[in-house]
Amino acid sequence: MTLACIAIPLLPLVASVAIVLGGPWLKGRSHFVALPAVCGAFALSVAALVHVVSSGPVRAPLFEWIDAGSFSVRIGLFVDRLTVVMLVMVTAVAGLVQAYSVRYMHGDDGYARFFACVSLFTGSMLMLVMSDNLLMLFVFWEAVGLCSFLLIGFTCERKAAGDAAVKAFWVNRIGDAGFLLAILLAWMTFGTLDSQTIVREAGRHAGDTVALFGRYGSVNTLTLITLLFLCGAFAKSAQLP
Repeated sequence: MTLACIAIPLLPLVASVAIVLGGPWLKGRSHFVALPAVCGAFALSVAALVHVVSSGPVRAPLFEWIDAGSFSVRIGLFVDRLTVVMLVMVTAVAGLVQAYSVRYMHGDDGYARFFACVSLFTGSMLMLVMSDNLLMLFVFWEAVGLCSFLLIGFTCERKAAGDAAVKAFWVNRIGDAGFLLAILLAWMTFGTLDSQTIVREAGRHAGDTVALFGRYGSVNTLTLITLLFLCGAFAKSAQLP
């Protein structure tokens, strides 16, 4: 099941690269690469759902990314019940979008570019929900933001599309600032960016405070971390600002 979990995000990511490299030859046939990849990811997501429900979470450590003194970050995937629900939903919706787009985008000059962007978006979203540490989560959070920018501004020759893409870019940057501050505060509080370790240790830090307003007042650390993460979520989902 570990290999299957790795293959879930890898399939659409490889499809995106293949379409970019083969764009001049694929053109209007790009969906022959993108659709089987997302369908395969959906089938593996359903298999992961069955496995996790029956046998428990799957953890797939891949390799050490950063090792500098006490700061260590590894690349790894963690799949629990919440994750598999997201995996099934993301791959199902992405598959439906791509199937619809075969006819909708027919004849468009950017046909291959569209399917490359959608495949990259899908792979990035899958990696985001499977990340087992906050830094890896942030990297693919940014990748999803990049894909949003590319897709919103897809018809860049239209001024409205270009303006909307730029607006989305800056709104996402506002949220990303909060998201990044939350990650830094989590590191200062827990001494790790491992998601499961933070969840286990959260109870021990329930009474911690941050002198956010200096001597005029403190804020509960866990509350502040949560609000900063919510800042990123609100901006990404176009709720605030």
